[in-house]
Amino acid sequence: MSSDNDYDKLTKEEREARDKADREREVAEQSALPYKWKQELGEVDITVPVPKGTRARDLIVVIQKKKLSVGLKGQEKIMEGELCKEIKLEDSTWTLEDQQSLLIHLEKLNQQQWWDNVLTHHPKIDTRKIQPENSKLSDLDGETRGMVEKMMFDNQQKQMGKPTSDELKKMEALKKFQTAHPELDFSNAKIS
Repeated sequence: MSSDNDYDKLTKEEREARDKADREREVAEQSALPYKWKQELGEVDITVPVPKGTRARDLIVVIQKKKLSVGLKGQEKIMEGELCKEIKLEDSTWTLEDQQSLLIHLEKLNQQQWWDNVLTHHPKIDTRKIQPENSKLSDLDGETRGMVEKMMFDNQQKQMGKPTSDELKKMEALKKFQTAHPELDFSNAKIS
């Protein structure tokens, strides 16, 4: 893989060709893994196919803060190694679905970072090409949601030529001060 600087010098057609080749290589590498995986900013979900009729007691699944191991009793491990990044152990789980798929849910410790791969020795994906799904305001925690709503309100106000929430707060504080101090003359005051 060449540097970003080389990429920037390519023509549009050359970039598209390189992107297509990179995508095809990435798909081939990921398809060769003994599992499928997907991620969101806060979590990684892994699906490991197991022989039909497998029971939970037939599986050996070890989830640690920085390691993952999956196997069937008495057989070679299906996957084992160091995780790309640390996980929240208490929020990470596994379950067997329809006696043929092992579903592993890993909660990321750093929920603001994409993973390059699940296990460090497996092929990496290009995280710059990830297009996250649109999230809903209701998916956000209270503090983040409040901040996003404030930004949306301020943006709307600016587009209409009206004061932002911070400007409204300043104007309200000034009004209260003027009401509390009628003896002061604010007619020539410049307030920013």
